[in-house]
Amino acid sequence: MIYSLTNLSQEYAAVATKIDALRTQLKYFLQGKPRRWTGYLRRSTFARAIRASNSIEGYNVTYEDAVAAVENEEPIDEKDEAWMAVVGYRTAMSYVLQLVDDPGYQHNEGTIRSLHYIMIGYDITKHPGLWRPGTIYVRNEPRGDIVYEGPDVTLVRPLMQELIESLNRQSSLPVMVRAALAHLNLVMIHPFSDGNGRMGRALQAFVLSREGILDPTFSSIEEYLGDNTAEYYAVLAEVGQGAWHPENDALPWIKFCLTAHYRQAETLLRRTKEMERLWNLIEEEVKRRKLNERMVLALSDAAFGARVRNASYRGLAEISDQVAGKDLLALSDAGLLEPFGERRGRYYVAGEWLKQAREQTRQPKTVTDPFTDEQVVLPAPGTQGKLFER
Repeated sequence: MIYSLTNLSQEYAAVATKIDALRTQLKYFLQGKPRRWTGYLRRSTFARAIRASNSIEGYNVTYEDAVAAVENEEPIDEKDEAWMAVVGYRTAMSYVLQLVDDPGYQHNEGTIRSLHYIMIGYDITKHPGLWRPGTIYVRNEPRGDIVYEGPDVTLVRPLMQELIESLNRQSSLPVMVRAALAHLNLVMIHPFSDGNGRMGRALQAFVLSREGILDPTFSSIEEYLGDNTAEYYAVLAEVGQGAWHPENDALPWIKFCLTAHYRQAETLLRRTKEMERLWNLIEEEVKRRKLNERMVLALSDAAFGARVRNASYRGLAEISDQVAGKDLLALSDAGLLEPFGERRGRYYVAGEWLKQAREQTRQPKTVTDPFTDEQVVLPAPGTQGKLFER
């Protein structure tokens, strides 16, 4: 027996419909604007998802290094365990995005274990790709006490088989609910020695991507989970009650995930509007100054607070090291970028004009409770240097 739900109340179904409406709005907004900035948004969203999912487990990297992982570039900071974790998760999610396009794909044990190996194969002591060999406990690290005990090791394989079978069955439940249940079950079964949280979030994104109405990159709620980690853990604790209890009510978890989907969709809609406005301003300024239009790519990165490097820019613009260096120097001479560091350590941040352009294009952040329709509109954040303020 695993956590399951046979039907959805009218209240929850109505929220799922609201989320679908928001996502449809986002889909048509992106499809109706075939501009280069949509590719930038996709890259940024993917980087934020993998960064957030790893940060929940304590593996923290900068936004620039998350983007470097997405682009298969070298990191700015040191190649430590956090970097290896982010690269592993990037590779696993890239594989998921490939499988999404296979119409004949069926969920299976081999793929799930392979994804785990790809994700944490950098540390062989964590038994990558293998079910855990024994009992497992989850501890509250600051206090040191046990907050969850996984089911007996003899139950892992049959429970995972039941989960896989449930993923391949037809269901009348909305895809967001099925994906949430997949996440919940994998985390509660805790089939691996390490990486169960990341695998649960990856499996949720997998289910969403195969049946979602959006580009798979925009279906994930991992960024929201990373921004609301305490609430995420609290609802898992509420449903789990310290041990394997699949008879418990999963609705608190479903409500949390549906709220996450709604608010993430709100965030993405706000970002698309901000990005279009800012991109247009930068394009106009580049034309006015008679600069090459490809320089918009470097300026847009810097405008959203990123440190622009030669490597990251030349990868985006698909140009040589020499051309990238000349472009960045020209933007620095024009005052649009400000340089820091020397030689290989050199990077560029937004100049004064870019900072002002970013402030002009900010929109208020809206936070909605989709179950009550209560809405809080926060003023547009004014702290320069934060990437897409939440």
